[in-house]
Amino acid sequence: MDELVKIRATTPNDANDIAELATQPSVVWGTLQLPAQDPGSWRKRLEGNNPAWNYSLVAEVDGKVVGMAGLFWRDRARVRHVGDLGMFVHDAYQGRGIGKKLMAALVDAADRWLNLVRLELEVYPDNERAVKLYEQFGFVIEGRKRMNVFRDGQYVDSLVMGRIRPGM
Repeated sequence: MDELVKIRATTPNDANDIAELATQPSVVWGTLQLPAQDPGSWRKRLEGNNPAWNYSLVAEVDGKVVGMAGLFWRDRARVRHVGDLGMFVHDAYQGRGIGKKLMAALVDAADRWLNLVRLELEVYPDNERAVKLYEQFGFVIEGRKRMNVFRDGQYVDSLVMGRIRPGM
């Protein structure tokens, strides 16, 4: 990859780029995002992010947001150590290591700064590149939710993956 990738905190000013990013065909196919995204809705969502329960990053290339990832954890005492992870990368920038950089930043924050012991995510079984990426960061497949998501006119399965912080 020739371009410089900057990983930084998400801000409400990223709403337009994130709305465009979220409508990319493979992002819609590989996530729970809907095909049409309104920048105003994204701005409102980003403005409402509570840093006590949400850690959100973007990947930027030449001033343009090309990836987004976040951790969301629970406010109940007995499960505060668990974070849910989600991410997506612009179609034109997939396969260039951007997802890996976002994952590295999230896992580092979870382990060293947020005191999250367990990370969880869901991924489609046919998103093999994503599954391999998550496995590189210590995630394992823990189960399968059958007919869990409605995608492109049909119900499809999702895989549940989890990661326990090393040394725990």
